[in-house]
Amino acid sequence: MTATCVRRGGIGATRRLFLKRLRSRLVEECAMKSSNLMELMQQMSLTRRQLLGTSAMLGAAALMPRQAWSAPDFKGIELNLMVIQPHVTGGRIVADEFGKATGAKVNVLPVPNDQIQQKATLDVQSGSNVYDVIDYWYCLLGALAEDGTVVDVTDRIAKDYAAADFLPSIYDPYTLYKGKRWGVPYDGDSHLLFVNTEILERSGLKPPTTWDEYLATAKVITEAETANGIFGTALLGVKNPFMIGCSYTNRLAGLGGDFFDASGKPLLDSEVSIAAVQAMLNVAPYALPTPLETGFEQGLPAFLSGKAAMIEFWTDLGVNAQDPAMSQIVDKWTVVQMPIGGANKQHRGSLDAGFGLAISAGSKQPDAAWELVKFACSKEMNLKLTLTPGSGIDPIFTSVLDSSQYKAAAPKVQAAGAQALNGALAWPTGALASKMLQGLADELALVLALTKTPEQAMKDAQAAWVAMLNG
Repeated sequence: MTATCVRRGGIGATRRLFLKRLRSRLVEECAMKSSNLMELMQQMSLTRRQLLGTSAMLGAAALMPRQAWSAPDFKGIELNLMVIQPHVTGGRIVADEFGKATGAKVNVLPVPNDQIQQKATLDVQSGSNVYDVIDYWYCLLGALAEDGTVVDVTDRIAKDYAAADFLPSIYDPYTLYKGKRWGVPYDGDSHLLFVNTEILERSGLKPPTTWDEYLATAKVITEAETANGIFGTALLGVKNPFMIGCSYTNRLAGLGGDFFDASGKPLLDSEVSIAAVQAMLNVAPYALPTPLETGFEQGLPAFLSGKAAMIEFWTDLGVNAQDPAMSQIVDKWTVVQMPIGGANKQHRGSLDAGFGLAISAGSKQPDAAWELVKFACSKEMNLKLTLTPGSGIDPIFTSVLDSSQYKAAAPKVQAAGAQALNGALAWPTGALASKMLQGLADELALVLALTKTPEQAMKDAQAAWVAMLNG
């Protein structure tokens, strides 16, 4: 262990004991919020739902698809829609409205985020053919295409969509592999920095614009407010790409880095990449204890209950934070673009997570499945889901992001999100991307555990990526 690691770990026995006890108290306070989070998201006030629903319908005329969707008669047809857990609420809305429009029955089948590829591929290869439509993480696109799990929809997209309608930063990463389109964007994910303004103001601070300012802000607040159970930030550090991977890529993008050079060689051991990892390590002592155990189930309730001053999170938090049914910080927060640092002077987001819908190769009703994809991935439905608390869906169309309805519902998020998505950093989408990204997450976790230095971890991650790509 290097001197750097020793310094980061040397908080002192008294402070460690204090934080351990405080964390236990904080976990107890947040446990109920965490366990009931999805329920709270679904139990919004009727007045708000009616208002947002009405606004969405009023805006539909301005958000018509390339070819106006005509509801087919699907009475007697049953379709199975695989969705990830955070998309259950949105999936049920899609299923219900598609059923009303077409007469079809749509079953929403949830799966954990980390089991999409396994379940979708096994379903096709085993001949079970349960799923008709798959809610896929865009980094799995290459693997699903190579395994023959999803259907080529290049011609269908060309007929039914205008590429220019989609947010430019997400269209190709979410759909394109080896010159063909394999799905349609459904959830346009990226992170912004959410800040509790009330907590910052108590210390005379403003939202940070650089990673150095972010570190200084977290340090000041934790040192001033720890006794009250309040920490400077909630750092998502659980060992998977959706958590610790997003924390790393936010810093990589903000420091001006990339995953690969122009020739396709990985850049994980570059100075910028190592600096991104070091930035995570630097802030860990001032984050909600402990980052390695902090996922959105822990970080989100902490932020919404006023126990964390900052959190890097998906844009739909802007709608949730203003809902008194699930937030104790209504009107006490703001949101800004992700910080910058190093030689980089341009704010740049990262395409953290992000999902599309694809037709399963095992579907016995591919035409009906495509109609469901079109319906779910229409401008009208994207607007409605974006305005619905708890749907887990963010804009995929430029017209939705710029719509008056979205601006009215989440004005702070709309402004920051529109800027952040310009030139956002896309993650790998090749056939081995999921294995590569999980391996990276494993190495990042070793850094936060003080088992490896940033230099050693990224050297090992680089070697592993090169070996996989050359294998």
